[in-house]
Amino acid sequence: MTIIDKSYCVILAGGKGRRLWPCSREQYPKQFIDFFGTGRTQLQATFDRFARILPIDHIFVNTNETYAHIVREQLPELPPENLMAEPIYRNTAPSVAWAAHRIRRLCPDASLIVAPSDQMVLNEEAFAKNIADGVAFVESRDGLLTMGVKPTRPDPGYGYVQLGEMIGDSLNKVKSFTEKPSREFARIFMESGEFYWNTGLFLSNVHFLLKCFDELLPFVLRKFDQEHPTFTIEEEEKYIAENFPLYPNLSIDYGILEKSDEVYVMKCDFGWADLGTWHGIYEAKQKSEDDNVVIDSDVMIDNSRNNIIKLEKGKLGVINGLEGFIVAEHDNVLLICKKEDSSALVRKYVNEVLLKKGSEYI
Repeated sequence: MTIIDKSYCVILAGGKGRRLWPCSREQYPKQFIDFFGTGRTQLQATFDRFARILPIDHIFVNTNETYAHIVREQLPELPPENLMAEPIYRNTAPSVAWAAHRIRRLCPDASLIVAPSDQMVLNEEAFAKNIADGVAFVESRDGLLTMGVKPTRPDPGYGYVQLGEMIGDSLNKVKSFTEKPSREFARIFMESGEFYWNTGLFLSNVHFLLKCFDELLPFVLRKFDQEHPTFTIEEEEKYIAENFPLYPNLSIDYGILEKSDEVYVMKCDFGWADLGTWHGIYEAKQKSEDDNVVIDSDVMIDNSRNNIIKLEKGKLGVINGLEGFIVAEHDNVLLICKKEDSSALVRKYVNEVLLKKGSEYI
């Protein structure tokens, strides 16, 4: 199924993946790992998902130049000009601004789908329909559309979208965004029925999206357009290499979505899970009778419950009497920590290890 010809997608694949440390490392982060032993990495699975609904030359991948060679290796079918490699880490707002600028050059009235590279979708057919409906919506009006899913647990590691005025069967204005609330507030949000998880997937027509960037981001690509009314990809990339550091380190959620008055949410049900955190993976994957999740690992488990375990190939794990833990080992690091609120814990340990032991462990 191929959706509308003027639809384009950018897959964001430049993150360092530290929330899945130690299996995800800065030199080879999670989006490039076949984490579950399926034969496809998270980036490849995301690319495959969009290749079912878009022409391949309408799919772009944004990453850091450190990872450009990995993207080329894993996606040889991606047109070379569709790989956008940034010279410095600047979060997602500048990444999307550059992608929208490139795509507007190809199709001035394009619609853009922005997708993280580390998500699981169980119902591909429902996903394709939601994307097609979302494209139709942003083609018909100037606005930013985020894809939301109903929360199944009070998870403090996710962003939440509060539903505002209903404007269609599955569409609402966005009343507010809350990024990573406390567990208590996450429970209140879930029980209220007014809040959905923010999947990080969002859509807009490029004309309106670039207008938002013009108002909220520094005068970077606008200056380039003034100096180069007609330009080649090589000229654009050279300019980006020199001027991209002028952008702030700003997420698309905080920099654009939370500051625009024209933001909408589509209530989706395509079996979504964020595969960027240990707890998210635990909740998404099938569990054993003792509620353990073992990820492509050789283990013997006794009298243990509610754990997530990921070991290197060739290693045997023997685990007894453990409940509610992450056991993750890769190369020179073994992590054993409580699974509850693991995102904050892992972030804390990454920072401490980097400070005390150095980057070879990160």
